[in-house]
Amino acid sequence: MTTYDDRASLTDLTTTAERVRRSIEGVIEGKPEVVRLSLTVLLAEGHLLIEDVPGVGKTMLAKALARSIDCSVRRIQFTPDLLPSDITGVSIWDQQRRDFEFKPGAIFAQIVIGDEINRASPKTQSALLESMEERQVTIDGQTYELPSPFMVVATQNPVEMEGTYPLPEAQRDRFMARVSIGYPGPEAELQMLDVHGGASPLDDLQPVAHAHDMVKLIDAVRTVHVAEAVRRYAVDLVGATRSHPDLRLGASPRATLHLLRAAKASAALSGRDFALPDDVQALAVAVLAHRLLPTAQAQLNRRTAESVVLEILQRTPVPAAQQPGGGFFGQQPPGARRL
Repeated sequence: MTTYDDRASLTDLTTTAERVRRSIEGVIEGKPEVVRLSLTVLLAEGHLLIEDVPGVGKTMLAKALARSIDCSVRRIQFTPDLLPSDITGVSIWDQQRRDFEFKPGAIFAQIVIGDEINRASPKTQSALLESMEERQVTIDGQTYELPSPFMVVATQNPVEMEGTYPLPEAQRDRFMARVSIGYPGPEAELQMLDVHGGASPLDDLQPVAHAHDMVKLIDAVRTVHVAEAVRRYAVDLVGATRSHPDLRLGASPRATLHLLRAAKASAALSGRDFALPDDVQALAVAVLAHRLLPTAQAQLNRRTAESVVLEILQRTPVPAAQQPGGGFFGQQPPGARRL
């Protein structure tokens, strides 16, 4: 296991992230963009929502990420009868001590896997709100800090599936990004039959990074520079969702913050100490779409939140301010205008 100095460099970050990426891709074949987004969210101190139909590897991805890092991991199977105290914990009367003793729930881990989160009732889902935003849990007036790093990786089936509850807006807003794995290509599915046919590759998966190292890498991501023009570009993108005629709920200020944090992590994974508009563009759909609510008319016209975000990307001018060291910020998407 590699041990770093007190301050990790971008070289340390890219080296460790590459080891974790290869470890996960040994389990999830043919989905490099999904694996990269998972690492981006982890390094940006966010939470990841994996939404897709059953059987495409949602839980496998969450487990592969958790097992690739030497840290505490807890899994919660969300069911209709799950109670909030099963997640956060409960105070139990101790007869010998004649006092209440707190029994921590499953949320007290560094990586928490919430499997099929939308099969639990909204009351139980709300037990995650404080922990995901403030990284703490309050029980009977007592506040308990959660370990670091802390990440919730939740899976959910599409809301059209039987036995599911739609996630409340406040819950969705706490997830930094949403990703859909999708069906594998023919070659990847053939490879999956070879790899998974005899035994699960998760059984042989060993940690390739330590939680202590990940904390230092997260600190390194915080030092990535974001120019004023890039920050304003992110604000313009998020602001456009609040006035779009096809949306009845736009993205929150928390979404802007998440978009910038994710852009910094993406830049660091690319070996840069500064973020580009390209980083913001590449992450906009994953970070913003799940927070948006289309209007009834837009739904009748089969307009999705993803298509609205893509339209906003096309219409919003891309900054052309100089990056550190000279030159201009990345490439503009087709049809976009530069300031």
